[in-house]
Amino acid sequence: MKTVFVDVDTQLDFVFPSGALYAPGAERIVPAAGALNRFAAARGIPVISTTDAHAEDDAEFANWPPHCIAGTLGQRKPESTLLERRVVARNREPLPETAGAQQIVVEKQTLDVFETTTIAGLLERLGAEHAVVYGVVTEVCVLFAARGLQRREMKVTLVTDSVAALDVANAARALDELRAGGCRLSTRQDLEVAAPAL
Repeated sequence: MKTVFVDVDTQLDFVFPSGALYAPGAERIVPAAGALNRFAAARGIPVISTTDAHAEDDAEFANWPPHCIAGTLGQRKPESTLLERRVVARNREPLPETAGAQQIVVEKQTLDVFETTTIAGLLERLGAEHAVVYGVVTEVCVLFAARGLQRREMKVTLVTDSVAALDVANAARALDELRAGGCRLSTRQDLEVAAPAL
């Protein structure tokens, strides 16, 4: 079974207290996300890192404070989550060459990565059948990513100690929904034990 790791929106505006749309406590998952990305790379597993890359007037800002505006410091990923060989897949542009890339950074302008023009083709190109998902925030972009993967009839594993939420109650409901849809909830330690099967 071909596995991909999906690192959702671990960006400075979300994961650090000075960020424009900080998820309380999210800084604690930055080392975990970096470790998971390196864990995947060491095993030849591609990492898809979704990132918001907003224009200053994106429609999303009617409902959320402005954040992750393309080219700003807040839009960047922490260095510890970046892999050496990476490419950027920009929404509404042709999918770039990904052969040899450890990490494909998928830019998006909406909550749901499956509204981009790139993600479906990328998953097809990678032959992905199983996705290991982690990042921020549990009840919004992580939920949308995992739902989209489930709709593609992929096996989904969510790493519960490597996600962070804006609202704990909403996050719990999101996990319940994903579990009911067949998502497996795991921890980093469980993944390390299961590594030969990934």
